Amino acid sequence: QVQLNESGGRLVQAGDSLRLSCTASNVIIKNYAMGWFRQAPGKGRMFVAAISASGASALYENAVEGRFTISKDSAKNSVDLQMTSLGPDDTAMYYCAASAMPDPRKIIILSGNYESWGHGTQVTVSS
Repeated sequence: QVQLNESGGRLVQAGDSLRLSCTASNVIIKNYAMGWFRQAPGKGRMFVAAISASGASALYENAVEGRFTISKDSAKNSVDLQMTSLGPDDTAMYYCAASAMPDPRKIIILSGNYESWGHGTQVTVSS
């Protein structure tokens, strides 16, 4: 089973940028489709961004399109989420997910289709 460890979450001000990282242990991420989800207080876990196993394709939730960028770093064996122009609505616990994917082009956006999850990293944006 994939072990995922998120990092980078912290308290920032509106308009700031932040980079989250999710490091995978005991597997090579190039064989995995990966994604980021977030859960705000009192709400369900929502899709944020996803990337294919190859890293060539990505998809974003509408509210973060153009502000967030998901990418894979093979040297760190991690998937990162670069976030810019943060606002209070981005405040949430951010979770990384991974699933083995034979098709290097396929993207997974449904949380139920992911096999492994990290424990999350908290992002808080003050206004």
